[in-house]
Amino acid sequence: MDTTFKNTKTKKALIIEDESDMCLLLNIMLSADEVELDHVKNLSSAREYLKSENPSVVILDNKLPDGFGVDFISFIKNNYPAIKIIMISGYDPSAEDVALDNGADVFLQKPFTKDQLYKSMMGLMN
Repeated sequence: MDTTFKNTKTKKALIIEDESDMCLLLNIMLSADEVELDHVKNLSSAREYLKSENPSVVILDNKLPDGFGVDFISFIKNNYPAIKIIMISGYDPSAEDVALDNGADVFLQKPFTKDQLYKSMMGLMN
């Protein structure tokens, strides 16, 4: 009998979100076996995380304790160009244009549906 453990989670995603309730909701919405989810609460922690980890996708909130997600997009794209970015925001509807202009791959306005998030995530990971 083969008892070798296989990790079925082939893709990694980083959630950058400071609100615990939203992070929990994102984890529930993306509870797919093929995705490993990690979470940080601010941009400083995200910088540290990206030094050692290589997520396929970053789900990035706009309003964070130490800055705006739209300003962090160019940091990710300049330093980790293979990472895809899903920008989420309920703060400012005009953030969509800025996010997409700065290099976000997808913008989702809060509130969004599980289907919208899942389709965006899977579309960027394939």
